Amino acid sequence: MSNDYDYAMERRLRELNLELHNRFTESVFGLQHILSNYLLIFPTFTDHTELHSLNVIDFCNSIIGSQLETLNADEIYSLLMGCYFHDTGMGIKEKDYEEFAKQIDFGDYFETHKDASIPDIIRDFHNEFSGLFIKKYSALFDIPSEEHLNAIIQISRGHRKTDLTDENEYPIAMPVESGNTICYPYLSALIRLADEIDVAVGRNLSFLYDSGTLTNKKDIIEFGKHEAIKDVFVYKDKFVLSVDTEDEFVYNNIKKMSKKMQKTLDECRFAVNGRTPHTLTQEFIEIKRIKETK
Repeated sequence: MSNDYDYAMERRLRELNLELHNRFTESVFGLQHILSNYLLIFPTFTDHTELHSLNVIDFCNSIIGSQLETLNADEIYSLLMGCYFHDTGMGIKEKDYEEFAKQIDFGDYFETHKDASIPDIIRDFHNEFSGLFIKKYSALFDIPSEEHLNAIIQISRGHRKTDLTDENEYPIAMPVESGNTICYPYLSALIRLADEIDVAVGRNLSFLYDSGTLTNKKDIIEFGKHEAIKDVFVYKDKFVLSVDTEDEFVYNNIKKMSKKMQKTLDECRFAVNGRTPHTLTQEFIEIKRIKETK
């Protein structure tokens, strides 16, 4: 992971608006415990604790790069909060699941997923559950206004599936009380890409998981990919996956994953470069194999 912009958003927010910075840092303490609740539902799933949130923030910092100066304090605050909140839906309690499920449009999901369990539903719609969690429990996190709350909800939901070209849900310049505006599609695209590329071996934490005990085929494949991807580098024009594996099955699954990542990158570039004053400069996903197969 590139570290040229370590803590750039955090430092910039402190410079621009100390009150918003303090609100953000205070929220982090409460969210750390909440994020770890996902382990009760997904004990063998890849990391979704605050450590993943920190990775997402780090990647956002790198993707933004020198464009950080174009973001105002309200945008930086909303993005940082979204980075921490985006996976809260993965660890919701049973009572919240029953309440939130009534508010989500599942489309034809149950027709095409007849055997879906509650964990399956939560995983497949966790961005929607996150949005509803944020709305219900927002008072716990001292969010300064309804405008900020709505921005955080939409940015968190936007880390997957949602249509970032929808002008109603993802406006280019939503005003807030300070006189600033928040660019929903750009901030949502940043968190979507950052989440998508957090796939290196550090995502599987040895003190949380023992990959040798896994029995679910999907989990085994996912962990195999993560263990083979030693690092992810962010450059101005591309993202590079540094891969070390002689297992062709694992390598082919990484290639499939990179195609999905490319699709996400293309969609984000279309939403940002075509609609907003901002630019996503990265154009493609590259796999760099550290060792060639013998």
